[in-house]
Amino acid sequence: MAGLSLAVLTAAGGLAGCSSSSGGEAGTASTSQAAGGGAYTIWDPYPQYDKSSEWVKLLDTCGTQAGVKVERTGYDTSDLTNKALLAAQQGNSPDVLIVDNPVVSTLADAGVLTTTEENKLDISAIAPNLLAAGQSGGKTYGVPIGANTLALYYNKAVLKKAAVNIASVKDWASLTAALEKVKAAGKKGITFSAIGTEEGSFQFLPWFWGSGAQLTKLDSPEGVSAVALWTDWLKKGYAPNSVINNTQTTSWQEFAGGDYAFAENGTWQLANAKKAGFDYGIIPIPAKGGGTAPAPTGGEFVSIPVQKDTARYATSQKLVTCLTNTGNSLATTTTLSYVAPTEQVQGEQVAKNPELKVWVEAVKAAKGRTGDDLGTKYPKISEPMWGAVQAALSGSKNPQAAMTDAQAAAASAIQ
Repeated sequence: MAGLSLAVLTAAGGLAGCSSSSGGEAGTASTSQAAGGGAYTIWDPYPQYDKSSEWVKLLDTCGTQAGVKVERTGYDTSDLTNKALLAAQQGNSPDVLIVDNPVVSTLADAGVLTTTEENKLDISAIAPNLLAAGQSGGKTYGVPIGANTLALYYNKAVLKKAAVNIASVKDWASLTAALEKVKAAGKKGITFSAIGTEEGSFQFLPWFWGSGAQLTKLDSPEGVSAVALWTDWLKKGYAPNSVINNTQTTSWQEFAGGDYAFAENGTWQLANAKKAGFDYGIIPIPAKGGGTAPAPTGGEFVSIPVQKDTARYATSQKLVTCLTNTGNSLATTTTLSYVAPTEQVQGEQVAKNPELKVWVEAVKAAKGRTGDDLGTKYPKISEPMWGAVQAALSGSKNPQAAMTDAQAAAASAIQ
């Protein structure tokens, strides 16, 4: 997810981050190559940041330290994957490419990216669960610049009126019991995004993984139980029917109205939470039997694309190292609203802003969507999965039938 947003599937079969702004710096890979090594191109999914931003200033500083001029282009994330694939086909890739983590396996499979072993990038301090999102076939294709994920925001006043102690919410049963009390008190329970896109899968995964289910077996009893949980919430009026069409943005708008007890959403809503006008708190999404459910990781990887002129890699490595090193990581992740990928900087973040503690905990428990060596199989599983959730919530299929059909579709797609 880029900065303040979430990932959606792209036509290329990968996933893109969520910045919706447009614009960016001029500069292309062709001008870089023509410059004879004096200029190095960086493509990123942050078009909302212009030349005056801290992000672009960091890019320029890293270029200066490496002895080159950085030519940066900020693309809308929905375009970046396709542009990267096209540039590779034309032998005109940028020197450094920053992409949403599920896109890494798509680009790696297409032969676009070098491995960290080839380009000598140091990944030893990176949390393994975050690094996994950039791995395919036992090889690592970049360095995570940071991560975000999902948790539950709650409205303190609504819970107080319903006599719910947030400390009692530890698993699915206690969360459902809390929703029942909230409804009985005349308020609304929980809102989330179950839209029929990757955004819906992103929000469903904590419940799916929290049940103990695996993406290779959508119709397992555990996987079906996750769909049944959401379906029962709608049937009992604990969640609104609007979740079927909700994006994360519209779901947040429902919560910000002040009548909902809970909302599933991400780190990127922290600034909006402070503007909501009511006291709120945040807890990790509970797993079915207790503990923290693994939520999917959002965030980008900084990678080095394949170049005809392999002599360029040494300078590209300096640029990537500068962008991701411990010294710059705190500033970078603060600018991009991310949790850092190393324990050391995570500790610095919490010391600076204690409110981030719950997010650090959630990120430590998180999983990459393309992890478990799924790679490019993930989008072919995710689409049937979000379709099954839609079918169950709309009542066109029961949870078991919905997930049975989804498993059959996924198995057929990845043969």
